Amino acid sequence: MEATRVIAVRHGETAWNVDTRLQGQLDIALNEIGLWQADQVARALEEEQIGAIYASDLSRAWQTAQAIAGPRGIDVGAEPGLRERAFGLFEGRTFADIDANLPDQARLWRTRDPEFAPEGGESLLAFRDRVTATASGLAALHPGELVVLVAHGGVMDVLYRAATGQELQAPRTWHLGNAAINRLLWTPQGFTLVGWGDVGHLNTGPLDEATA
Repeated sequence: MEATRVIAVRHGETAWNVDTRLQGQLDIALNEIGLWQADQVARALEEEQIGAIYASDLSRAWQTAQAIAGPRGIDVGAEPGLRERAFGLFEGRTFADIDANLPDQARLWRTRDPEFAPEGGESLLAFRDRVTATASGLAALHPGELVVLVAHGGVMDVLYRAATGQELQAPRTWHLGNAAINRLLWTPQGFTLVGWGDVGHLNTGPLDEATA
């Protein structure tokens, strides 16, 4: 089977990114900067021969994907399996609030305990399995083609770890910038890394991407 080229894009900025407020699976739209970032991603990819575009069905990812797809006349495939990790009772809280008011759970979250799940949320293990299965399944549909996956910071983190062999509990040393362009290859053996964290397309104006 021919390899599938994958471009994975994190959604543009939201007001909750700026506030360091955990979004999880709450449906938060892009802010003004995020909409600009989505347009810049679309411009950066305009010469790419894209075979298909899939996105999380949450608004921030969906809006970003639509910006990429619109000029091409491509329909975006809505894929709930690309949603951000479900954080249950953490969702809607700022990082500082979680640390201050849920210290025991915050410690498990911060230390990346793979089996810990906030009440009503997903563990890292369950999240990883969901994302890798979804992304692999979509890539397998398009051998020899280029596929764009638009999703969330947590999804990008899972894909990076899958492509580089990083363990779930390994400290993160790579960037997960809003609207960054990340490139991978997929074969039935899994993902490999081609390029990561390209934000050159966001340096054309006064607006900076958020990495929160």
